[in-house]
Amino acid sequence: MINKESKTPIQNKIPNIPKRPNKAPKNNIFWIYGLIILGVFALNMFLNGDESKPVSYETFETQMLLTGDVEKIIAYKSDDVVKVEVFIKKESLKKPYFAKLKGNSSFGIATGPTAYFNAGSIDGLSAQLKESQKNLAPEIPRISPMVETRANPWANIFITVFLPIILLAAVWMFMMRRMGGGGGGGGQIFNIGKSKATLFDKESQVNITFNDVAGLEEAKQEVMEIVDFLKNPKKYTNLGGKIPKGALLVGSPGTGKTLLAKAVAGEAQVPFFSLSGSDFVEMFVGVGASRVRDLFKQAKDKAPCIIFIDEVDAIGRARGKGGMMGGNDERENTLNQLLVEMDGFGTDSGIIILAATNRPDVLDSALLRPGRFDRQISIDKPDLNGREQIFKVHLKPIKTNEGVEAKKLSAQTPGFAGAEIANVCNEAALIAARKNKESVDMQDFQDAIDRVIGGLEKKNKIISPEERKIVAYHEAGHAIAGWFLEHADPLVKVSIVPRGLAALGYAQYLPKEQFLYTIEQLSDQMCLAMGGRVAEDIFFGRISTGAQNDLERITKLAYAMVTIYGMNKKVGNVSFHDPNNEYNFNKPYSDKTAELIDSEVRLLIEEVYAKTKDLLIINKEGLEKIALKLLEKEILFQTDLEEILGKRPFDSRTAYDEFVNGPTETPVEDAVVVVEEEKEVIEEEKILEV
Repeated sequence: MINKESKTPIQNKIPNIPKRPNKAPKNNIFWIYGLIILGVFALNMFLNGDESKPVSYETFETQMLLTGDVEKIIAYKSDDVVKVEVFIKKESLKKPYFAKLKGNSSFGIATGPTAYFNAGSIDGLSAQLKESQKNLAPEIPRISPMVETRANPWANIFITVFLPIILLAAVWMFMMRRMGGGGGGGGQIFNIGKSKATLFDKESQVNITFNDVAGLEEAKQEVMEIVDFLKNPKKYTNLGGKIPKGALLVGSPGTGKTLLAKAVAGEAQVPFFSLSGSDFVEMFVGVGASRVRDLFKQAKDKAPCIIFIDEVDAIGRARGKGGMMGGNDERENTLNQLLVEMDGFGTDSGIIILAATNRPDVLDSALLRPGRFDRQISIDKPDLNGREQIFKVHLKPIKTNEGVEAKKLSAQTPGFAGAEIANVCNEAALIAARKNKESVDMQDFQDAIDRVIGGLEKKNKIISPEERKIVAYHEAGHAIAGWFLEHADPLVKVSIVPRGLAALGYAQYLPKEQFLYTIEQLSDQMCLAMGGRVAEDIFFGRISTGAQNDLERITKLAYAMVTIYGMNKKVGNVSFHDPNNEYNFNKPYSDKTAELIDSEVRLLIEEVYAKTKDLLIINKEGLEKIALKLLEKEILFQTDLEEILGKRPFDSRTAYDEFVNGPTETPVEDAVVVVEEEKEVIEEEKILEV
């Protein structure tokens, strides 16, 4: 409204009128409790209301007692008087006089006393009734008072009115808590669409920092840059850059994705919302999308902040694959809402999303596009240096001996993730405590590594001598194959001590840190796995079920060489690898090609078997010596094999030796010869090109 004279709003003329904030009324469950209490109270009053009429004794005598209409009278002491309730016969209630007097009614049915009067005492009442019934007709039955002892009226009111209300309210609150997820009171049913994210801020700060995260230097740098975005946004926006919206942590289980996110929460000094992908899933339809909306609403109020969604593949799976194919799939609705929210807020809102998964191949492509998850940070299993740093972190709280070195332990645990390294350190401490040692030595760590790899040692397991002999020759076959094959992994230890659930023996190798394999290397790996089955065939003339695990590895590797890596001449340079299930469980090749693949795989395994058999027959004497030594000592190390078989013919240093003892220096003369040979090769290539 505008004043025509001043042309200014009238509201501006009213000085300092404070405006009330428009707060929306909160959902409150207690008004429901109030309605329930009132309803129960009204029902109780309706059912048990006292509608009997007071009469005098003379009226009772003339209108009820002498006419023979009284069924019974009940006398009880109330306060300082005796109250007498008069019950009229059902057939007499139809008389006009009694129609005016109504008793207790339960849905229209008269059940209570019709009238009452007061008496001085029980004895006086009895004498008075006898006097009144002296001249009563013989056919009318005489009435005598029934005396009752009744409780305090307030106790009766509590039992009949308040106790049912309390019980009903307790049941209602229990149901509300159960439906609301078990926390925060009965009103949680109205908060079922609220986000379950845990908020870490100044009051509840995480104590983990980047110093606690080892072996992930590249990933740490990426994440530290995200933290810097939130602390100093102008540093990047002044140059025209935009702060990324999200980063996806991808890696195998146990590599430290969640630990890295916790470190971000500890370093960022900004609000940090943490939840898992399954927190969005609920039995009620539409709850997942509602929780996504509420999460981003809270994040906008707390911006700048970070949202961390662990195991995002629970809701981020590619749409239209698996589950319900219709548009009412709850998981797809949740994902759609997440996509909208991630693309809905501006780049300057200060909200960054971190997500972690070990299955990036199943995620929806819309979730991975730039603008949503701008960065994909790969967190691989640590290498030698990374494992050394992780061991140093986990060795800090452990009382170790002087001989324990993180360098040696990292070289002896190839392929171990951070969680497995933490498990090794913990197992070593438990083993040392079991032996009543004051500190953990290197032998405890060796036993812990064996336990993590092979399982719990079971020396008390009863094995027949014949089975033990088969196991010894089986493991000796592995040892011989690994010793005389050029591309096989170096052997560390052979044992016939039962471990785990079904392992009766095992051979431990030290794999090389490499990422590419040739046909020759894969073939030698298959021969190494086939050594146990071939040794049983050579020495016993029969085979056992002990090679099951070996045959599984051989079969998978053979099919991978033929169908994935294109290492077969007849099948050709093709790859039928389908990690994203794009073929929908259909074969991308014909039945004829399938027969060709099967035949080539069988031929490849037969060649491996023949090659391994020739190798073991040539070294049959050494294999038998190793088997007998195993039956005697149960465990053989690399030095024991060198005593039996001599030095390994392929004098190549292992990664363990190179890492612990350092690389060997090449003599100057040899280096010059190598350089000259390289020059000759280059000149020959130039001549061929001309």
